[in-house]
Amino acid sequence: MSRQIVHTDKAPAAIGPYSQAVRVGDTVYLSGQIPLDPATGLVIEGDIEAQAHRAFSNLKAVCEAAGGSLENVVRLGLFLTDLGHFGQVNAVMGEYFNAPYPARSTVQVSALPRGVGFEVDAIMVLD
Repeated sequence: MSRQIVHTDKAPAAIGPYSQAVRVGDTVYLSGQIPLDPATGLVIEGDIEAQAHRAFSNLKAVCEAAGGSLENVVRLGLFLTDLGHFGQVNAVMGEYFNAPYPARSTVQVSALPRGVGFEVDAIMVLD
């Protein structure tokens, strides 16, 4: 089975020993995206809504680099350091995805890289 590594400068570079995404056949496994500015590699300023927008925008850029779009996403994993922000993140997600929505899990975690409050990862299947 061959793997194709996906990379784009329109999303932040990996901050560890991993790839932005890996394509195997028609399935693309997208690594977690946090609210980093792709140009600077720094955490963006702002509240949880701003963080969610930046993370979803980064995810969208990696989807496009892999030859797909957010419409091809079949599963999302959402990670929040405070589940009290669940409603705000749901509202932001609704700006990026249309029905039929991908399957999803949402979990509260004790911490995320660089002290951010939100991270998203995904699996995408290309037609």
